[in-house]
Amino acid sequence: MGEFLIGTCSWTDKALVASGWYPPGRRDPEGRLRHYAEHFSVVEVDAGYYALPSVRNSLLWNERTPPSFRFDVKAFSLLTGHPTRKTALPADLRGHALGDPELLDEVWHRFGAALRPLRESGRLGAVLFQFPPWFGPGARAETVLDAIRKRAYEWPMAVEFRHPDWWCEDRRERTAALLRDMDATAVAVDTAQGLPASMPAVTPVTSSRLAVVRFHGRSAAWGTGSKEDRFRHTYTREELAAWLPRLRFLADRAEQLHVLFNNCCGDAAVRAAETLRDLLEGS
Repeated sequence: MGEFLIGTCSWTDKALVASGWYPPGRRDPEGRLRHYAEHFSVVEVDAGYYALPSVRNSLLWNERTPPSFRFDVKAFSLLTGHPTRKTALPADLRGHALGDPELLDEVWHRFGAALRPLRESGRLGAVLFQFPPWFGPGARAETVLDAIRKRAYEWPMAVEFRHPDWWCEDRRERTAALLRDMDATAVAVDTAQGLPASMPAVTPVTSSRLAVVRFHGRSAAWGTGSKEDRFRHTYTREELAAWLPRLRFLADRAEQLHVLFNNCCGDAAVRAAETLRDLLEGS
């Protein structure tokens, strides 16, 4: 069975910091990450989606975590076709039009340079390419994926789709084969079911090296509400226990399994991660 790494999709989320989970004396940037890394073995850098990461931060993250710790870095919004504000770009790039190929080349270059210290230290778990809900399956999308993989050839790549058709019953084998051919990990997700934007509850395995599951919560506002509404959920012990067979299925087929909680509401994500770890240790 592969190694289980359990964590959350941020260690700097404002709601988590305000929850009191970080003890006094460890609420500064260095103290928070060191405290987090004492409790969990992986974290997602969701800030990479909102702004380009920096080499300096990657070097600091290396210093503040043990060698076995892993960072899954979420790709910058411009790289996955999401709306991107010019203010999210470094100041010296804001004069470019967002569709400028030279701008895209430079963004890819800087994103990769920022990841290099994590990759060289062995702490880069995966780069998460989460595509928007309007990125549906088809020839055009496959061309985009191929172009992205060619740019990201040095990185362990994980792909999360938000368009349900990628994993509908009559297409899921083709989607899995596509990601397998790209040497990319298919991200399994837990979301509310029965909504127009609900993602099918499937656990595809497309890489023998890495499997990833992201728990988004089961809010009825998934796909429609504010960020807080979409991800607001407190997982029960029973809900997490029901996932154990599927998690073992993934761990049996990959060298490493990353399980990340994205139900950001106070300390709900860290508590869910702790509960799941207890369930695994007790089973």
